[in-house]
Amino acid sequence: MAGGRGESGSSESGSSSFGSHGNDAHGAGSRGLRRLLRVRNLEMEQRRIALESALGHLRRLEQVRVAGQQRNLRGRQLIADSVQNGEPTDRQAGLEEMAAAERIRLAVAGRIWNASQEVSRLHQEYLEKRVESRQAETLIQEAASKEAAEAERSAQSRLDDWFRNRLHRLESQSRIRNREAAVRGAGKPIRAHDGEEGGRLDSK
Repeated sequence: MAGGRGESGSSESGSSSFGSHGNDAHGAGSRGLRRLLRVRNLEMEQRRIALESALGHLRRLEQVRVAGQQRNLRGRQLIADSVQNGEPTDRQAGLEEMAAAERIRLAVAGRIWNASQEVSRLHQEYLEKRVESRQAETLIQEAASKEAAEAERSAQSRLDDWFRNRLHRLESQSRIRNREAAVRGAGKPIRAHDGEEGGRLDSK
C-alpha cells in the first residue's frame, strides 16, 4: 500500500510540477505581450499628440496666409477707390497693403509646405503605431485563447492522472487483501468435526 501511495504521489507531484512550469511559461509570455501593448499604446499616443500639435501649427500658418490674402484684397480695393475719388493717400495705402500681403505670402509659403510635410510624416507614423498596437492586441487575444485551452487540457490531464492513480491504489489494495486471505487460508488448523466427517466418509 505504501508503494502504491508513493507511486501515485510521485506521479501527481510530477504532473503538477509540469503544469506549474507550463503555466509559468505561458504567464511570462502573456506579461511580455501586455508590456508590449502598453509600449505600443504609449508610442501611438505620443504620435497622436505630436500630430495634433503639427496640425495646430499648420492651421495657424494657414490663418496667417488667409490674413495676408485679405490684406491684398483690401489694398486692391483702396487702389480702385483712389481711381474713383482721386485720393492719392488711398492709392498709397493700397500699395502698402499689397506689399505687406506679398511679404506675408513669401514668409509663410515655405513654412506651410514644411508644416504640411511634417503633418504627413506624423500621420503616417501614427497609423503605423496604431497598426502595431492592434497587432499586439490580437497577439494577446490569441495567447489568452491558447492559455485557456492549455489550462483546460492540463486540468483534464490532472483529473485523468488522479483516476488512474486511484484505480492503481485500489487494485494494489485488492491484490494485497487476496494474498493475505490466501496466506490465512493455507495456515488454518483442521477442526475435530472435520476429522470425524472424513472418517465416516472413509468407512463408507
